[in-house]
Amino acid sequence: MKANRGVLAGLAVVVLWASAFPAIQVAAPAFGVIGLSFVRLAVAMIALLAFAAVKRVRLPRPRDLGWIVAAGFFGMTAYQLLLNESELHVPAGTASIIVAAAPLVSVAVAFLLFREPVTRFTVVGSLIALAGVAVVCLARAGVSLSASVWIVVAAMVVQGIYHPLQRPLLKTYSGLEVATYTMVAGTAMTLPLVPFGWGRLVEASPTEWIAAVYLGLLPSALGFVLWGYAVGRLPVAISTSLLYLVPPIAVFIAWVWLGEIPLPAELVGGLIVIAGVVVISQGARLLRRARRRQPATASAGR
Repeated sequence: MKANRGVLAGLAVVVLWASAFPAIQVAAPAFGVIGLSFVRLAVAMIALLAFAAVKRVRLPRPRDLGWIVAAGFFGMTAYQLLLNESELHVPAGTASIIVAAAPLVSVAVAFLLFREPVTRFTVVGSLIALAGVAVVCLARAGVSLSASVWIVVAAMVVQGIYHPLQRPLLKTYSGLEVATYTMVAGTAMTLPLVPFGWGRLVEASPTEWIAAVYLGLLPSALGFVLWGYAVGRLPVAISTSLLYLVPPIAVFIAWVWLGEIPLPAELVGGLIVIAGVVVISQGARLLRRARRRQPATASAGR
């Protein structure tokens, strides 16, 4: 039951985070990289602090501040700045596809820091999902390996580092608490950069402000709370494997919202990505079920 709730929370996060890619395309040109990063983080921080006050969440212990600062830097400050910069030049769907490789970094970090085992289903499923990512990337013939694409790769790496950094915190704190702590830390680390992007903030239109506030309230505030809930109830390999579903959903949302028409190869790649997710998250269960059926089938044959 707990695992099922974790999966549902993870799927909700997938939809929210997928919608963030086209929303960034709308807001980033107006706000600039620093301005959008700060507005998104600040809105999310205010929403989380308000909710945390109602729930009377605990203050973090001093000995956990190191994990909080590290998670806030990689998952909030660095990720927002890098992704916003890249999406000034890279299509929303393509950015989501590259970021989809973050679970591979998460699995590696979880193994190095926490010795979390890597199963054969994780390896096989990851290879399948990456093949799907490659198919979609190759479909975008107009996108070369420019500096902007490498910035998306850097965003993917820092997000992959962020996910397992929550694990020690979620053993002691709730998903809401971890999301609040890391969002406050990430906002604080972005604050010194605000003077360099202040001019763009005051010139943004109402439509662009709506996109920025949406990013802060839903993909960031609600998304990170749900993600902390999911990560706390699922192994890192399974929870982060759900993120492979973000690209096909982001491509669809970008098509509806921005008119970025998906190519047939992108749709095929999305199906391959989903197949990889199934192998990672359900492979062991399907194998056990097949093994249980084999003796029954053999007995029926006799």
